[in-house]
Amino acid sequence: MRFPFALLGLATQIPLQPPSQPTPHTMTTPNQRDFAFKEGPDTFSPKDLVGLGRPGTAVANVAGDLAIIPFSKYSFEEKKNKHSVFVVALESPDVKPFEIHVRLLDNVGLTRPLTVRQLEKTGDVFWIDSRTIANVVAGDEHSEIYAVEIQYDVASIETVGSSKLIGKLPTTTATNFRFNAKSSRLVFSDKVYANGNLSTVNEQDKAWEERGNTAYVYDTTYVRHWDTWQGLKRPQLFSTRLSLDPDRNWHLGEHFNALLKDTKHYSPVEPFGGLDDFDVSETYIVYTTKDPELPEAWHTKQNVYIVDVGGNSRPRELTSGKQGATHSPVFNTAGTKVAWLEMDKDGYESDRSKIVIYDLVKDVRFTLTQDWDRSPDALAFNKDDNFIYFTAGDHAKVKVFALPVPPTPHQSTTHPILDTKYTAPVGLTHHHAASGIQTLFNNRILFTQSSFTSPNDAFIIGNLDQVEAAIAEGNTAATAGIKPDRLTHFAKEALEGKDLSEGEEIWFKGALGKDVQAWILKPKGWKAGERKKWPVVFVIHGGPQSAWEDQWSNRWNPNVFAQQGYFVILPNPTGSTTFGQEFTDGIAEDWGGKPFVDMIAGWKYALEKFPEIDPDRAVAAGASWGGYAINWIQGHPEFGFGFKALVCHDGVFDSNYNGYSTDELFFFNHEWGGRPWEPKSKKLSELYSPANYVNKWSTPQLLIHGSKDYRLPETESIGAYHALKQLGVPSRLVIFPDENHWVLNHGNSLKWHYEVFRWFDQFVGDHLETA
Repeated sequence: MRFPFALLGLATQIPLQPPSQPTPHTMTTPNQRDFAFKEGPDTFSPKDLVGLGRPGTAVANVAGDLAIIPFSKYSFEEKKNKHSVFVVALESPDVKPFEIHVRLLDNVGLTRPLTVRQLEKTGDVFWIDSRTIANVVAGDEHSEIYAVEIQYDVASIETVGSSKLIGKLPTTTATNFRFNAKSSRLVFSDKVYANGNLSTVNEQDKAWEERGNTAYVYDTTYVRHWDTWQGLKRPQLFSTRLSLDPDRNWHLGEHFNALLKDTKHYSPVEPFGGLDDFDVSETYIVYTTKDPELPEAWHTKQNVYIVDVGGNSRPRELTSGKQGATHSPVFNTAGTKVAWLEMDKDGYESDRSKIVIYDLVKDVRFTLTQDWDRSPDALAFNKDDNFIYFTAGDHAKVKVFALPVPPTPHQSTTHPILDTKYTAPVGLTHHHAASGIQTLFNNRILFTQSSFTSPNDAFIIGNLDQVEAAIAEGNTAATAGIKPDRLTHFAKEALEGKDLSEGEEIWFKGALGKDVQAWILKPKGWKAGERKKWPVVFVIHGGPQSAWEDQWSNRWNPNVFAQQGYFVILPNPTGSTTFGQEFTDGIAEDWGGKPFVDMIAGWKYALEKFPEIDPDRAVAAGASWGGYAINWIQGHPEFGFGFKALVCHDGVFDSNYNGYSTDELFFFNHEWGGRPWEPKSKKLSELYSPANYVNKWSTPQLLIHGSKDYRLPETESIGAYHALKQLGVPSRLVIFPDENHWVLNHGNSLKWHYEVFRWFDQFVGDHLETA
């Protein structure tokens, strides 16, 4: 293959000294000049990102007039992350959100933001009626649940009286609370031992800690998962009574029904499952769990079950038994139907998700979006149960879609014969990234949305009856003018004057002649026509089945790169999601192939379209699969990128080794065509493993890894670092002993940014700006 831009090729990636004869005392990074972030009132710096408040997902009460939004903000002075909850009016936009600190509330005047008793742990906050919030507080051996009453009128929101103790839970780890007022049932999850007994967890914990040794012994997989060594406890669902007496005092039951006892079912599904893994109706709970008969580490198959909310029946499976992973089970309002997301292939976590509906009355299951080439995410029935709303990624945005619920077929089927209006979802939003949808009474839908320029805020769309009528009549054009109402502006003041980039899309031809998309963000002070003015960073996403979407990130925030003076390119090459399943599937067994044809084409296109970029001051960074891509680029100078420095975060170095060492074995087995010792997989690793091309490595590289990353163990980066050092290539290794695949600690995040930008600055900083 012939590449133009010859000056960007081999000549820019020759070693600083002959790689075959490194001199140990010279294998160091060049002397570092003094470095500091670009900061100021008009600059969004890494410190601004770390210290910016982080809103969560808005959750409405039953009446649909108030919502709670969890909120956290890091204090640099105290080096602590402080938590609170905002109560937001959904029908009176002029009412200022009211802040409640999420700790055990002091019995003091409560007409202002509440003072707190400083406890180390905080717990869940959830609605138990339209004017009462429950606050769970973990103690030393048990948890306490407090009720906080809210008073709301057209002028203000405030709390009433003092917080009241509702009752106690026997452990400190209960979470994921859902309350159904009609049945007075509180459902939650907790980690328990094999006997499923919540009341004996503390006693069993003590026996485990005092066992006299520190050994973990395994006969099954997982051995470790995400960032945790697999222990004896697993998550299960429990229910108990929660009732209100005539004097408005809440009472928690003392008996906790173990709904999954003796089933080998564990829900929510680890490591990321939560409230989206189960739902509660007046009489039943629906949940998803890994298939209990299959080894978890090399299967993704999940089954959906329904069980009596009081634990008076054995769970009954609703899935067909032929599916892959399942997610997001939800009841309709009447409790007569269940919907969930389902993949076809066991062993593939990024297969296309389809909406499946199970009619509990007719005992019929059917697939709703069989032919729609996108993957829905979160689901919600409307209050009339004749429409289903969901979010789904589409062309690097996450949109809200609506779809009428069709009449139930006569028999279960994956290919129902339906009118077009039932098979063509209609988008209600068209930009940014939506999540956490919730349908409300009075024909409204609440959702949370973020973008490149703003963290989460709450939005609402009204007049859904008119929207639904238009869709039912086939008049989808009537939805084009929908403009959601914004309820909150959490970051408005903090981001005032920062002039963040909204991002621009570019499209170009990639592998197999397909159209490929990338985002670009221009640096502050950008002026068209200033040739070779700006350094450029090429940032490669992980997954690989993922995408750079128009949404906020607290870790890889592209505006932070742009505001440090870099032209930012975010490519979505083959393997990226939201562009159709064929495009997503195209990376399997081809990690070093089509994605790099796409990225080379995108790089060339950007340099041609934006002459303001200085190709002699180009750098690249990536994490996870993006880290693999960085290591792959290292060994292929013929690609012609000409990067002067690279950053690899938690990336693959030796693919074959990763097939043995990773936690979720199904991922490697799918992506590399088999288990690591099988002929096809071994042949692909010989072709596409970065470790096999170390003899060509020459570009200065920073490697970052978390010691608790069990998806890609830290030895991947250590091995790559050792290779670079022995080659005499300038390199640096940063290890975070307490981080997993991500950097979550606020102080560590600031250190991460410092090391990344200091590394880039050495090789392409302003002091090297081309005249």
